[in-house]
Amino acid sequence: MNLVAPDAFRAIDPEPPFDLHTLVRKLYPLPRSLTGDGVRETLREIGRHVRLRIHEVPSGTPVLDWRVPPEWTMRGGSIRSLDGDTIVDWAGNNLHVMGYSTPVHGTVTREDLAGHIHTLPEQPDAIPYRTAYHAQSWGFCIPDRLWATMTDDAYRVDIDSELAPGSLTYGELFIPGHGAEEVVVSVHVCHPSLANDNLSGMVVAAALAARQAAGRRNRLGLRILFLPATIGAITWLARNEDVLPRIRHGLVLTCVGDPGPFHYKNSRRGAPIDRAVGHVLRHGGHPHALLPFTPYGYDERQFCSPGYDLPFGCLMRAVHGTFPEYHTSLDDCDFVTPAALEQSYRLVADVIDLLDADRTLVRIDGRGEPQLGRRGLYRAIAGQSEAGGATQMDLLWVLNLADGRHSLLDMAEQAERPFAHIKAAADVAEQAGLLREVA
Repeated sequence: MNLVAPDAFRAIDPEPPFDLHTLVRKLYPLPRSLTGDGVRETLREIGRHVRLRIHEVPSGTPVLDWRVPPEWTMRGGSIRSLDGDTIVDWAGNNLHVMGYSTPVHGTVTREDLAGHIHTLPEQPDAIPYRTAYHAQSWGFCIPDRLWATMTDDAYRVDIDSELAPGSLTYGELFIPGHGAEEVVVSVHVCHPSLANDNLSGMVVAAALAARQAAGRRNRLGLRILFLPATIGAITWLARNEDVLPRIRHGLVLTCVGDPGPFHYKNSRRGAPIDRAVGHVLRHGGHPHALLPFTPYGYDERQFCSPGYDLPFGCLMRAVHGTFPEYHTSLDDCDFVTPAALEQSYRLVADVIDLLDADRTLVRIDGRGEPQLGRRGLYRAIAGQSEAGGATQMDLLWVLNLADGRHSLLDMAEQAERPFAHIKAAADVAEQAGLLREVA
C-alpha cells in the first residue's frame, strides 16, 4: 500500500481543452452590451466549445426590484467634418459609441458636441468605455489627443441605434454530479472590446465547462453562468429560486488574464469557498492578496445580497478600477497573456477539484490511536520525505481529527499541510478500514 500525494490537487488533464488566447482574440471585436446580437454571437461562439442553454427574457419582465431593459441594437456611429471626412467611426472600435446611446443624426456645434464627448486626459491615447444604461442619452468615447485636434466650429454626428422591446440573453450550462449540491461559476458577458475585464473570465469558464463535460463525474454538480452584469445576475436569481438551496460554493471570475498577482475577494458570510481559494493560492506558491467583502464590484454583490447571502467570492488578478488599462481600449488582446490565462484556468480547476474532494470522515475503530503496524500503514509511509508526499504526520493528523466534525480542508488548514497530502493520507486510512465518510 502506497501513500500517493498528487501535485497539489493537480487535475488529470492539466492543459486547457482549447487555446484560451485564441478564443479571446475571436470574441474581442464582437459588439457586446447588456442586450443584443453581440451577446448572442458571443454565446454562439462559446457554444462551439461547450453545450450552452441560451435563455431569452423579454424586455419589461419584472425581476426583483428591476425590469429587464429594452434591447439595444447598434448599427453604426460616426463623427465627420462638414467636408465629409470621417474622424471617428464605431466600425473601427466599438468603444467609440457610448453603450445604450439613443439615435442621433445631424449637425452640432463643437460646443454642443463637447457635452457628449468622453475622453481620458490623463491617458490621452486611450478610448474610455462608458455606458448610459439607465439614461436617455448619447455620446462618443475618443482619445483625448484626438479631441484636442478637433477645432472645427461644427461636426456631423450620426448614431444609428435603436432601443426597442426585445429580450435579455444569457447562457447557462449545468453538469450534474453524484449528489444534489453544486458549484456555480459566474462571468459577465456585456463589455465590448475589453479583453481582461470581460473575456478572460469567459474563456476560463468555458474551458472549465469543457473539462468537466469531457466525461468527468464529480460529487458536486457544476453550473456555469454567462450573464450580463448586474441585471443578468438579478434576472437569474429571480428565475431560479429552486436552484439556490443546492448551491454549496460560488465563484465570480473576472480580470484573470493579466500577468499580475491574484486577488480574491471573500464572500459576505465567510464561506468554505474563501478557505478553499486561499488554501490553493498559498500552497500553490502564487503571489496573492485576500480582500474583504464589500458591496461594490462584480456580481458577487448580487449573489451575496440580503435575502440570498449565497457563498460567493470573486477571483481576480488585477482589481477593477486599480489598473490603468481598466475600462479603456488599452485592455486589449495584448494586455492578457496566454500564460496568465492558462495559470488562472489551472488555479480554478484546482479549487473546484479541492471542493469536490473535500468531505468529512469519522473513525470507526474505537478510541485511542489505532495500531498502524499490523495494517501496513507504517510500511506505506516509510521513507517518504516531508516534501515528497503524505507523511506519517499527515496520517496522524487525519486520524486525530477524523471525529465527524472536521472536513479534509479543516484538517489541512489546522495541520498547515497541502490538501492533497491530507487527502492521500485519508484515502489510505479509509482503505485500511479506519475511517468512513459522514453522510
